[in-house]
Amino acid sequence: MLIGEVARRCGVSTRMLRHYESLGLVRPTGRTVGGYREYSAADIRRIFHVEGLRSLGMSLRQIGRALEDPAFTPATLVGDLVRRTEDRLQREQELLERLRTIDAAAPSGWEDVLRVVELLRGLGSPDAARRQQAVLARTEEPAVPVDPLAKAILAESDPNVAGALRWALARAGGDGVASMAPGLRSGDAEVRQRALRAIAELPGPEAGALLAEALDDPDPVVRRLAALAAGRRGNADAVPVLAAMVVEGTNDVEAAEMLGTLSSADEHADRIIGVLAGELAAHPADPAVRIRLAQALAELPGDAARDVLRRLGRDEDPAVALVASALAQALEARPES
Repeated sequence: MLIGEVARRCGVSTRMLRHYESLGLVRPTGRTVGGYREYSAADIRRIFHVEGLRSLGMSLRQIGRALEDPAFTPATLVGDLVRRTEDRLQREQELLERLRTIDAAAPSGWEDVLRVVELLRGLGSPDAARRQQAVLARTEEPAVPVDPLAKAILAESDPNVAGALRWALARAGGDGVASMAPGLRSGDAEVRQRALRAIAELPGPEAGALLAEALDDPDPVVRRLAALAAGRRGNADAVPVLAAMVVEGTNDVEAAEMLGTLSSADEHADRIIGVLAGELAAHPADPAVRIRLAQALAELPGDAARDVLRRLGRDEDPAVALVASALAQALEARPES
């Protein structure tokens, strides 16, 4: 079969067939009387072999070794091809995400494109100061799409950079809550904590709903962050977690102050006093816990909290009784607002 017919049947250009011949990959075994290349059935099979190996991403040099060396084993080469392909796909995915980010920014010109590219480079820097600078310097238009900010927040371990990223997300516009929500589904507790801190700084009922959902998170840090943030929004569902923080002595001052703020609403006051009284009953022999609960009760307005403190002033533990009595007297001396 002549070269033109071979090219048509194999789907390989005549130029490439000549290139294969020059490299010694596929040499036609015959020549016509006129000196034209003539390919045998074995030559055509070898062409298909070459093309098959090329489809795996092998170089022509690698293909030549594979076809000529009887002792050649494909395992190592195939493993290397897998790794190279994975790396290439990762680079392509990163490029795709970068292009989508630029497209979402709706740039009006190449200067806007370059600004977004520079921001993305800054966010990808291994240097924390460079990442923070990239965020804080971002004051001009076009606005940064929220998705790259959300991704950076979930990955950021430096607290200063994380704070700058949350600030940028809060002022970026767009649906920052939706972009951060997947972080609360992460199996990594630290990622959920980062997502929760960002959501706590975003307005709207959607953010409040996610904060309420996080009150049941298995990670105690996430629960505490959610309780403080939900409490600031007036959500009384945070009360059990806040009371537990007082009992545990973890951010207990903040938790007590938040309970006091929530109890200023009449519909929450009785519930909060009931929860704290229940914790007193559950810890009859732990003076440190009872003192912290007494201090939390002192943050609550109204006679009901004072009555609990007066009773606690007769506690069997002298330290608890002394603190409770002093707090009750201080409340009684406080002028009514």
